[in-house]
Amino acid sequence: MYKKITLIWVVLWMLAMTSFAANRNFTLVIDAGHGGHDAGARGAISMEKNVNLSVALQFGRYVEKYMPEVRVIYTRKTDKFVSLIERANIANRANADLFISVHTNALPAGKIARGFETYTLGMHRAMDNLDVAMRENSVISMEKDYKQTYQGFDPKSSESYIIFEFIQGKNMERSVELARMIQRKVCDNANRPDKGVHQAGFLVLRETSMPSCLIELGFITTPDEERILNNSDRVNDIAKSIYDGFAQYRNKYDKRVTVPYRPLQSGDVEELKEQESQHQVEPQRKNEAQKKVEVLKKTEALKRTEPQKKAEVQKKVVAQKKPEPKDAPVFKLQIFVSDRILRKGDAHFKGETDYESFREGNLVKYTMGASSNYNEIYRLRKSLQEKFPEAFIIAFKSGQKYDVNQAIREFKQNKNR
Repeated sequence: MYKKITLIWVVLWMLAMTSFAANRNFTLVIDAGHGGHDAGARGAISMEKNVNLSVALQFGRYVEKYMPEVRVIYTRKTDKFVSLIERANIANRANADLFISVHTNALPAGKIARGFETYTLGMHRAMDNLDVAMRENSVISMEKDYKQTYQGFDPKSSESYIIFEFIQGKNMERSVELARMIQRKVCDNANRPDKGVHQAGFLVLRETSMPSCLIELGFITTPDEERILNNSDRVNDIAKSIYDGFAQYRNKYDKRVTVPYRPLQSGDVEELKEQESQHQVEPQRKNEAQKKVEVLKKTEALKRTEPQKKAEVQKKVVAQKKPEPKDAPVFKLQIFVSDRILRKGDAHFKGETDYESFREGNLVKYTMGASSNYNEIYRLRKSLQEKFPEAFIIAFKSGQKYDVNQAIREFKQNKNR
């Protein structure tokens, strides 16, 4: 009876946290596995704890630089020991939206394997998965009073893993999708052998209350793999590809990417409702210039094919000419980022030709559309979503990159004048 009541409270708490999450910044927790006196697996020239930290920090730097609105939390940024339960607690206390744990694989002497693989919480009985989970979880025996802390959990007993299949059902589907996105990006973009997405009973995933996955970067006990994991260029490729997988996941599930929210304040509820509704339907108040932008009525739009609708949206963005305040923010759709200038007709553009680019740091960012009307760019993004699922809206003011949240607030103020 007590367990049943506890479960009900856990479900209610998770529902409450889901509602709360909609009104705050997306929070990502990056966990570099092992650390301090726990070296993890060992290779001929390196230790797992250092490889994990190197990739985790580089991944985090990409997020911090190109998604500054995301709150990034590290379980460790230096060579220190953090218990498995504390790693999970860090994520739970922060009400994190996502937890990604970075590890490195290993095999007994004489055995060779290569490749990148990703795990989510689960209980598949395959002995390989169980062995990997037992090896990673065995670190808890280094913790003081671990039997009391983990309530009798024995990292070497297969029976202890039975309860895993009853935990985190709510997050399982998204965790698997996150793992698949990261797996695909890393194997395709960083040229890593694909060892697939698996499920296993990792304790650090079991204790977290949000979608999560554990990455195995490669095999430190395989000489050529170890050299890759200690090469700064290859580490950067892997970290960037992990970032690309994370960006794809966030674009799909975090509605704040295109509809940014600020923290709730007094009297904000009605304003947030209005902000949400304006992205679904046209505002009732339209001046004459906006009416000219409407090429077809809703009934006519239903008869159009998808390519025609997309072309029409793009034409409206380009053709829009409306009176606007001086220095009004301009919204654009960032479709992707490259480390070089791409030639016209490059496959990355997927047949699109009406694009622009700008350089930020060492990267070239490609955009489509340009309008002081946020709704126009929002519809443009919808029309291009299949081609560019990771595209998101950015803003400029007086030719300079501008905070999109502030730009949306100014757009609303200008609209109501």
